Amino acid sequence: MIDLTINSDLARSILSNFIHSEITQAGFSHAVIGLSGGLDSALSCYLAVEALGPQNVLAVRMPYITSNPDSLEHAQLVIDALGVQSLTIPITEMVDPLLARFPEMSNIRRGNIMARARMIILYDQSEAFHGLVVGTGNKTEILLGYTTLYGDSACALNPLGDLYKTQVRQLSRAMGIPAALIEKAPSADLWLGQTDEGELGYTYAEVDQLLYLLIDQARSPEECVAAGFTKEFVRKVVDRVERNHFKRTLPPIARLNTRTTS
Repeated sequence: MIDLTINSDLARSILSNFIHSEITQAGFSHAVIGLSGGLDSALSCYLAVEALGPQNVLAVRMPYITSNPDSLEHAQLVIDALGVQSLTIPITEMVDPLLARFPEMSNIRRGNIMARARMIILYDQSEAFHGLVVGTGNKTEILLGYTTLYGDSACALNPLGDLYKTQVRQLSRAMGIPAALIEKAPSADLWLGQTDEGELGYTYAEVDQLLYLLIDQARSPEECVAAGFTKEFVRKVVDRVERNHFKRTLPPIARLNTRTTS
């Protein structure tokens, strides 16, 4: 078993200072966060409050008609605990006309539309609240491409992007996030019954261990198999990481001369 334990106090200090410095260096003092009722967005919100104070953080709940009622309630637990400013803006009327236009669309397409509609709202509130959008994606999701490009992956800064999901849970416990959020099954809440681990086909605890060897330790797939992971699991994860590389980089720009915008 690989030990992914982090120094919670040190991580908490580094990440809250990161939020404060990135936002203030850009000339802002406010943060906007999409508060889903899940653990990642809750942790980003807690860190933002430590960095900026609750009066300078806007938490936005954006339910769809089929969203689990627990999501709204769990997000409210965070709002009440921190005393942040908040808004609830349903996305149903925004997305339903497009969903109705293509009734045969897959759950993936529907989920992507919802994620991008939510980002429209967050960036509108970014202008209205004069704050930067703080991201909520963790390292596991980013590496696996388990995210919607220009949807939940869009942000001005991301304090969680170097924390595996296992480490997000550890830091969340240390910061006193309500147990209901820590213990619930991770879900993007994009359709009824959807869970992250159900879609991925493996648990975060399993894949975090493998990703740590592949990425942080730069081990080869063969070395990971020798460490006890099955060939099929290693192949599946390596393929997913490689296939979704484009989501982790800016769009490439074709070079016509030696001086470009990149």
